[in-house]
Amino acid sequence: MEESDSLNNVLISNPLPDDNANQTLNNKENSNDCEPEPEESEDELERKHFQRIVNAFRSYKLHSLKRLYNSTKYISSLSPHQQDLLKGYRTHLDQVRVAIEHNYEIIKVIIKDVAHLFQNADHSEDIKVISSEVNMIDMEKVQSIFKQLYREWSVEGKDERDASFKPILDEIALRYPEDKVDKPNIQILVPGAGLGRLPYEIARRGYSCQGNEFSLFMLFASNFVLNKCQGVDIFKIYPWVHQYYNNLKSYDQVQMVRFPDVNPCDIPEKVDFSMAAGSYIEIYNNLDTWDCICTCFFIDTANNVIDYIDTTWNILKPGGYWINLGPLLYHHADMPNENSIEPSYEEIRSIILKYGFILLDIIQRV
Repeated sequence: MEESDSLNNVLISNPLPDDNANQTLNNKENSNDCEPEPEESEDELERKHFQRIVNAFRSYKLHSLKRLYNSTKYISSLSPHQQDLLKGYRTHLDQVRVAIEHNYEIIKVIIKDVAHLFQNADHSEDIKVISSEVNMIDMEKVQSIFKQLYREWSVEGKDERDASFKPILDEIALRYPEDKVDKPNIQILVPGAGLGRLPYEIARRGYSCQGNEFSLFMLFASNFVLNKCQGVDIFKIYPWVHQYYNNLKSYDQVQMVRFPDVNPCDIPEKVDFSMAAGSYIEIYNNLDTWDCICTCFFIDTANNVIDYIDTTWNILKPGGYWINLGPLLYHHADMPNENSIEPSYEEIRSIILKYGFILLDIIQRV
């Protein structure tokens, strides 16, 4: 793990192109009467991927207001009587517009310095490329960042965090008690770290911790929170502003939350805390490196879950612990142009035992 005096530049290692890059390449067909297109280099794929994600963030306001415009335009086509009945609703849509515009101000701050996010890459030219083409999947991921900020970094998200993070934190404290270990020397890895709250909580408790994340959407936002937010509740967002239906009250859609609920800079001095960008199975290949690996809602994100198990077994130190929590929803199942296997819990348990893991504690619940 790289040492750092502060959380500046905690994001290390270049991310590889996302899963959609393979899907795009697989969809290209070469006819018999044309020359095959030359394969793009990994650097070029990475550059285009970076441009695409930045462009998705930049397009947030235009895309979101277009959805709002379509609603108001439809209302204007209704009869005067119905329009009169919807005066309150139109006022609500005005509030939605204000919330969207404010969210966009947060987005601008998030992507302000992403050109120099990674220590081994300069994307200053890439962020100048602007395109009007944004696919819906990318836009949904941008919109989901606000809900993720709510879950990981707001007071209101505490119950959700406690349901998933607390069992892991309790297990770490049990396996590495303060009176028996030098906590800063315990090296803990958190793959699929999202916006970094779980690795932050581990580091705040005195353990050295590295979070790992593959998604640039998450990496942009986590970099903003961990490196740029130096205070408590200094920003506000509207996480549910894109939830247009199934609302009990209009206010539910435009409810505001503040973040971060803690100061991300509050880490003990001797503790190493960092984030690494890239694929878990590709950037972690040093054997016997980590004392503990914590996976939270992560292992079902693999095309092949055995790859994750294999990596975890290889990089854990002898006598180390793997703490896992989460379902088996298998994110790639039934996706076009995606390979996927979906072993049951029973089958995964058998595979884990065959590797040589010893199951110490198992809790099953819905």
